[in-house]
Amino acid sequence: MKPMLVISVHPDDETLGAGGLLLKHKAHGNEIFWCIITSISESIGFSREEVAKRSLEIEEVSIGYGFSRVIELNFPSMHLDRVGINEIVQAISQAIRSIEPVILILPFCYDIHSDHRIAFQSAYSCTKTFRYPYIKRVLMMETLSETEFSTPIITCSFTPNYFVDITDYLEKKIHILNRYHHELGEHPFPRSEKSVRALAHFRGSISGCEYAEAFMLLKEII
Repeated sequence: MKPMLVISVHPDDETLGAGGLLLKHKAHGNEIFWCIITSISESIGFSREEVAKRSLEIEEVSIGYGFSRVIELNFPSMHLDRVGINEIVQAISQAIRSIEPVILILPFCYDIHSDHRIAFQSAYSCTKTFRYPYIKRVLMMETLSETEFSTPIITCSFTPNYFVDITDYLEKKIHILNRYHHELGEHPFPRSEKSVRALAHFRGSISGCEYAEAFMLLKEII
């Protein structure tokens, strides 16, 4: 068994960036886990209806994937910069220690959203081998509407070196993605079904299959 944990800054990141990989890993008999860093609430300007809808979406998506467990850290969405970094690190560390994943999936370190960058920095500090020896593979995922808008200089660009054939799982990934009604839009909006298919087709053309997801491999211990 190779338990896999995806760190999702906001609900939908896990599906946009790694939905096919999660489904494939689950289909191969491995456990998958989901850690959501932020949440919405009335205290930060969301309506009661929006909060309830988000909770329902998380529940439906969790069932869709068959996650063994979902951990919600409930830091305020769009306000991670107001939270002490040590508090975020400790919460992520506790989540990781409770699961002991072999594979860890993180947001891209230069995503345009500040929540993503802070979450990456916090989570990556929880991959030190002498403290988390069970983590054998660390990947950064590509999240439409965030990753492609990173600063357009070579040192900040997403340069994939790890590809996963998701041909058999793309339709289910898109089916799950459609649970996030309020997060999706029509093309050319980045978070659209057309854009998801186009990116998967492009990544597949690079890696020799019909559809693929791309990642950056940060660590592999064999």
